Amino acid sequence: MKSILRQWFKKKAFVLITIVLAFGCQNNLNYEKSFIGFYEGEFTHGNFSTPIQIEIEKDSLNFNVYFTSPDQNAYRIPTSNVRSKEDSIYFELNSDYFSFNFRNKLSKDGTNLFASLAVDSVVQNFKLKRKGDLRNPGFRKEEVTFKSDGLNLKGTIFYPNKPSKKVLYFVTSSGNADRSASRAEAMNFTKQNYITFHFDKRGTGNSEGDWRSSSIEDLSMDDINGLKFLSKKLNIPFEKIGIKGSSQGGTKVPYILSKLENLAFGIVVSCPSSSLLESDLNYWKNLNRPIIESQFFDEAFAMERLVYQYIGGLTTLETLENAITKNKNRSWFSKIWIPNLAEVRVDSKLQFSPMPYFKIVNQPLLIIQGTKDEIIPEESSSLIYKSLKDKQLNSRVVLLENANHSMQLIDSSDFPYWPMPHPDYITTISTWLEGL
Repeated sequence: MKSILRQWFKKKAFVLITIVLAFGCQNNLNYEKSFIGFYEGEFTHGNFSTPIQIEIEKDSLNFNVYFTSPDQNAYRIPTSNVRSKEDSIYFELNSDYFSFNFRNKLSKDGTNLFASLAVDSVVQNFKLKRKGDLRNPGFRKEEVTFKSDGLNLKGTIFYPNKPSKKVLYFVTSSGNADRSASRAEAMNFTKQNYITFHFDKRGTGNSEGDWRSSSIEDLSMDDINGLKFLSKKLNIPFEKIGIKGSSQGGTKVPYILSKLENLAFGIVVSCPSSSLLESDLNYWKNLNRPIIESQFFDEAFAMERLVYQYIGGLTTLETLENAITKNKNRSWFSKIWIPNLAEVRVDSKLQFSPMPYFKIVNQPLLIIQGTKDEIIPEESSSLIYKSLKDKQLNSRVVLLENANHSMQLIDSSDFPYWPMPHPDYITTISTWLEGL
């Protein structure tokens, strides 16, 4: 009898354990299905606030989470260390300097994620609401390839949902930045019913070539060929196409306008009124003036100027090495920048100045400069404006208070980890375009 009872209890216990395990597995499966989707909301910490979007997908093995923040020019940035447990999902977002840890709990009805973001000692709770398909943002895009100087260059055309004949072309800029640097702005103006286009500069992203060994004229010709390709593909004349460039891209705007005289307008952001070499030296001055004794600063700056002149192909290696030998025991010498001279590639781009081309362009120009620009000389926008022809009646200069070189707002933010665009930047451009 006891043996029969033991067998009966064992069977009951096995059935109970099986039910519990099955329920637990089913519960986890339900949560896994429930996580999948698109969420958006406002992240607020003190005086800081910005919209963000989260997209959660799942392949056969793992969750994949993507982060979008238009204010950060971030679009579907993959997160890392994604893991889930019951009704919660965790992931990390890493920048060059910080790691942002997200903890998210799904509401019982599955309509919200109750989220928490931790960085440094800051922990902030916020809520994300489930939305429809965020991959349908009110426009469509087309990936394209065009030829320039025998190279295949890759770009994206953004089309607004409503038919449009207005086109805004984004000129490529400095360094190894690819088209992602202008993605947020391109999408923003597409929502304002402009067809927009940007591409990976030669040697960046998916484009062939080498930007380092190319001159400004070479890179500008890529833009000119891109504009010709775009006009032909869209069957829209140059008279309906305007161009926009920032920093080094801004210096190319007047050059391109002078070569394609039928283009409609130019937007120039954070553009120096000097050569790129002088602009880079101005940035060096602003960075190093606080750390070099004032009585020695002019000596140190003269030495640094010689370094930049060598890189720009304006002086010889022998001249630079003689100056190094003469000054290497000076107290300020360790505070200046001298690269490995054996690895230096002469960069003729540093010699380029936009000023001769500003004097000859006929199209209207919008010139935007931030009052906290740390790179270009502060008088740049006024000197550029003075160089324009009197007949450019629609040209305008706008100084954005507390905007830096990247058009980010410099203020006392309670959440300094995410830089914010200046609130008047896009509206300034939009208002000017409406008035043309």
